[in-house]
Amino acid sequence: MDSKAFERDPGAWIEQVIVDFLKTSPENSLKNRADEPAWEEALVGFSSGADPIFESYKEHVGPFHFTPSEIFTLTFPEIQASPGELTVISWVLPQREVTKADNRAQDFYPSERWVRARFPGEDFNVLLRKHVVERLAEAGVQAVSPMLSSHWKIEQSPKYGRASRWSERHAAYACGLGTFGLCDGLITAKGKAHRVGSVVARVQVRPTPRPYDNHRAYCLFFATGKCMACAERCPVGAITERGHDKSKCWAHAGGTCAQFSRERYGFDGYGCGLCQTGVPCESRIPAGILP
Repeated sequence: MDSKAFERDPGAWIEQVIVDFLKTSPENSLKNRADEPAWEEALVGFSSGADPIFESYKEHVGPFHFTPSEIFTLTFPEIQASPGELTVISWVLPQREVTKADNRAQDFYPSERWVRARFPGEDFNVLLRKHVVERLAEAGVQAVSPMLSSHWKIEQSPKYGRASRWSERHAAYACGLGTFGLCDGLITAKGKAHRVGSVVARVQVRPTPRPYDNHRAYCLFFATGKCMACAERCPVGAITERGHDKSKCWAHAGGTCAQFSRERYGFDGYGCGLCQTGVPCESRIPAGILP
């Protein structure tokens, strides 16, 4: 992709960078015997660094949550860039059908493919973040992946407990890619079985329209009051009508399942994902949500 392509349409250029890396990188792999790909083709969206939604996250998530301008300024203190000069680039990496099918069949522990999609599948997502930043730098654009910044860390939200200084799912929501379900998973056009990544860049790209008017729009439970499939799938009761108990979830996914993965699958990893599979929003926005 040449410089003229970037100048003509930086959004299309960035999306192609992501698509090409997914197709060509040997690291898009579950690292199993069959060397299966980890991810399907990505969903990509954009939002303006001046979008007021990022300021609202300080109220809804916690005062520690970065705005695009804050993380950019921390990374490039010598550059004076207004929020309107910045774009948030977000992508969703959907799980492959075979991975979802494996996990759909489980009722307590995650499948091996599912854990591999978390480790080393997320390792690929890290490389993708770095790749996007590097390609933008080659095009003369300063960029940072907030999740890879030394300024990023886990915090304690007054409302939600364990939280992040930069939430990949909240970035994706801002970029028009999906809304949140009862279990806190992000429901996208390709469902909620996925990983998410983002980069903040000093480039102006037309924002992706948000085709929803609230952060729960794609969840059947909040739309109809009749679906609690994710709660039924949770093996430890971490999901109820009141929402998602992060502490109980983490104790299972990061504790019990980590030990199981070491003993059964023979490598260090963790995860659960049962609430993301075997549910109406596994691979799509549930029927009846959209007009």
